[in-house]
Amino acid sequence: MTQNIIGTSNPEAQFLHLSKLNWQWNKIQKEEFQSRIDKACKLMKQHDMKAVYLHAGTNLYYFTGMKWGSSERMVGALLTADGDLHFIAPQFEYGTVREYMLIEGQMHCWQEHESPYELFATILKVEDIDESKIGLDESCPFFITDGLTQSNPLVNFCNAKAITAGCRMYKSANEISIMQTAMDMTMEVQKSAARILRTGISVREMTAFIDEAHKACGAASGSYFCIVLFGVDSSFPHGVRQPHDLQENDVVLIDTGCQLNGYISDITRSYVYGAISDDVRSIWNIEKSLQLKAFSAAQIGLPCSGIDHSVRALLSSNGLGPDYQIPGTPHRTGHGIGLDIHEWPYIVNNEDTLLATGMTFSIEPMICVPDQYGIRLEDHVYITEDGPQWFTNPAKSIDEPFG
Repeated sequence: MTQNIIGTSNPEAQFLHLSKLNWQWNKIQKEEFQSRIDKACKLMKQHDMKAVYLHAGTNLYYFTGMKWGSSERMVGALLTADGDLHFIAPQFEYGTVREYMLIEGQMHCWQEHESPYELFATILKVEDIDESKIGLDESCPFFITDGLTQSNPLVNFCNAKAITAGCRMYKSANEISIMQTAMDMTMEVQKSAARILRTGISVREMTAFIDEAHKACGAASGSYFCIVLFGVDSSFPHGVRQPHDLQENDVVLIDTGCQLNGYISDITRSYVYGAISDDVRSIWNIEKSLQLKAFSAAQIGLPCSGIDHSVRALLSSNGLGPDYQIPGTPHRTGHGIGLDIHEWPYIVNNEDTLLATGMTFSIEPMICVPDQYGIRLEDHVYITEDGPQWFTNPAKSIDEPFG
């Protein structure tokens, strides 16, 4: 039997432990980026789009391998249905863009006093698609969408989600392998975080430790995010302005993750530092039953909404809710994950997307008891041909949250 590890160690010992772990993963190769472009082109033809604009960010990276952050300047790529790739960037960034380019494409640059939207219009005209249906990356800032619309009045702009999500929502074996390693890293960090708890430790000290612990595991940028909540603070899903230090018998909620080759992990554990009341134990056990119910409902061909419906039905049968009311589960059951921490598919009761092989998402139907505590158990699943599989095993019990 695994013993309760809470409060049994110190940061130095845990950093040493984590640094000795050996993690291996494969990077996404150029051939896979090209296969994504090929799939996007097929989807464009199915949806009668002549091209899609991919703005700086995760969509641009997913299809072209180019890592570039969004800013006040237009940087992105136009991908045509025939597979032609046109990069658009400020002239002074030409050399850097060329350096970051993995999939070759034509470069189109604009000077600071010129309009990138008119440059975009010129590209469409040369490609003879200036009066066609063009998809826009759904993450485009409004100023980009507005500028393109104003400079291209004959273009039928639409949401490119059918193309972007139509590709990104279905993860490859390589993507799942990277995500698996990231999840495994974060699970080890979660265990180490539990080990260093002590009365009076602050949220700031815990978040700093978790950040360095992720680095010790090999996640170079540390924690991608971190939520640490003690006691009554845990009843607020995403935290409070002035968090409390840890006290004896507090509920502990830690939600954190890291980024590996662009892919993100995200795991939450809830347990108690000290004596466990009957009420907290009961709610914790209901939370675990909700998580397992959602897992069993995640079957190929069924809508994502069915997972959320099954959770809320079980919640109501336990006298909680109903629907999104509290005491109960005030937010969706889960969210997709990949290059973005929240992406498709969303596990909520108005999402009709059908579950299919390659989808990855969280199961985290948190139970909030107002002004007392909250219990969130979050693990992620990936859908195989045989149904759902856990990236990380769910918590065993409130006494052995990592058993």
